[in-house]
Amino acid sequence: MAIELTTGQLEGYVAQAFFPFARIGACLMVAPMFGARFVPARTRIVLAAALTALVVPLLPAPGITPFSGQGVVVVAQQLLIGVALGFALQIVFDALGLAGQLLANSMGLSFAFNVDPLRGSSTAALGQLYIILATLVFLSLGGHLALIEVLVQGFKPMPIGGGLTTDALWSIVLWGGTLFSGAISIALPGVTALLIVNLAFGVMSRAAPSLNLFAVGFPISLVVGLVVVLAGMGPLVQGITQLIAQGLQFLRDLSGV
Repeated sequence: MAIELTTGQLEGYVAQAFFPFARIGACLMVAPMFGARFVPARTRIVLAAALTALVVPLLPAPGITPFSGQGVVVVAQQLLIGVALGFALQIVFDALGLAGQLLANSMGLSFAFNVDPLRGSSTAALGQLYIILATLVFLSLGGHLALIEVLVQGFKPMPIGGGLTTDALWSIVLWGGTLFSGAISIALPGVTALLIVNLAFGVMSRAAPSLNLFAVGFPISLVVGLVVVLAGMGPLVQGITQLIAQGLQFLRDLSGV
């Protein structure tokens, strides 16, 4: 007995899988780790398709034709939701990179730039170190699993056909301030210690004007900065953990989970 499929049934099957795939794929393209430059696009597509296959049986039929004007609007909504979730978590990693760059500028390592393997851009060496530490902490705490959990559970409070509200969009704008507040909270102890060192060199320059501060101050600032970075590894991991926890909690609040 042959199985017959009508055009309406086929469009319904496509819509039931394509709309969740758009949200999940958009999030994985932007989220940290999953959206890194060294992760091939095919790998992200396969992972998004696998997550979609797990989500589709749990979702009701959207009842929207994908090849219609309403379908285009729904796809845009799902892409916006996915990008918003990935972008909100990416801000945490950018804050850590900015913190490393602030500290590097204070200790004289502002000229030391390396290529960031996550995004392929030039980043201060110390900022790249902080990003690598954040990545390891993120994986050790199961942050990637928490992100997938938020994605899957977010389809209940934000079903297919609904988008982000004005309050949710405004909360994302306010969340962007975490880029600066998080960076300052991480870099402030080290910057304060190096500021004291620079003030001491200022007093020395007034007491001994003939002293070459560029020849003496630079290596001392560099050594003190490295000692501060080494001594602050414990509090740094705690700060990274708090920022990641805040980022994941913001994703849950944004998704209504």
